[in-house]
Amino acid sequence: MTYCDAINLSLKQEMRRDDRVFVYGIEDKMFGSLAGIQEEFGLKRCFSMPIAEESGLGIGLGAALTGLRPIHNHIRVDFLLLAMNQLANLVSSCRYGSEGAVSVPLVIRAVIGRGWGQGYQHSKSLQGMFAQIPGIKVVMPTTPNDAKGLLASAIREDNPVLILEHRWLYWQSGQVEYEPFTIEIGKSSLKRKGQDLTVVATSWMNVEAMQAAEILSERGVELEIVDAQSVNPLDDTQIIGSVNKTGNCIVADNDWLHCGFSAEISTRIYEKCWSNLRRPIIRIGFAPIPCPTARDLENLFYPNAASIVRGAEHILGLSPTDLSSEDFYSHERKFLGPF
Repeated sequence: MTYCDAINLSLKQEMRRDDRVFVYGIEDKMFGSLAGIQEEFGLKRCFSMPIAEESGLGIGLGAALTGLRPIHNHIRVDFLLLAMNQLANLVSSCRYGSEGAVSVPLVIRAVIGRGWGQGYQHSKSLQGMFAQIPGIKVVMPTTPNDAKGLLASAIREDNPVLILEHRWLYWQSGQVEYEPFTIEIGKSSLKRKGQDLTVVATSWMNVEAMQAAEILSERGVELEIVDAQSVNPLDDTQIIGSVNKTGNCIVADNDWLHCGFSAEISTRIYEKCWSNLRRPIIRIGFAPIPCPTARDLENLFYPNAASIVRGAEHILGLSPTDLSSEDFYSHERKFLGPF
């Protein structure tokens, strides 16, 4: 099933399992991931609210503190910034401030990623910034199965969890376990085995890494891809094991690089893999500017599979691969908008 349908199924299963779970937000469609929920569970458990981000998150915090399990939908992560007082000063701190006397079982879903020239107001990711705040768990599922399992874990979690969903992932398809299940928050996921170079990727960059791996495989180069799907908490065991095996690493983060999550990953690798690293780590991410609106400039802002191929060639000392026949950014043509 698709990523979108996997989220929808997980929501319905968890809402059937626990009548304390409810869904609300700025709009009740969320790229189709909320289809049929209002019809099945009614307006008390699935509803829209006015565009008032800080108030909306405050509603979720109050509901969580009184024993409910709210899921707050943000159609864009950019506008979650309007609720930063609630998120950084209250939601993240209540459990610590009460010495564990209260729980905050609050899930926040926020959409990230590009699409038809939405410019700098609608194109951020910000996982590195959110992961800096103690008390908030941050996950970025890539596959439909990951989306289903991590969402179920987040709903059952007694701490606030922020789930960042790339909009291009919504129509990606994959094998999904139908029955309810959970994926432990805090674990990385091995997406592809290889022996020549490790790519540690987040969110959509895993899809780009897979395309890069197919291109390089034709030259006899095998990439190992590790999805750092849990940004906070981060268990780097699998990442470190992979880099110690391959001796080479690219960190492909779906975000800006400066002071970002890619720097955290790279530092841990340098600290724990120094004696086995053959070449310096290459970090790949957004250009250090606000996202442009024009398509050609947007393509320069966002990295893709070609960026990973060129990085791997540099590390491994290979001549440039002819990429003229490859189709990059093809998913842009499939995105028709949020509604």
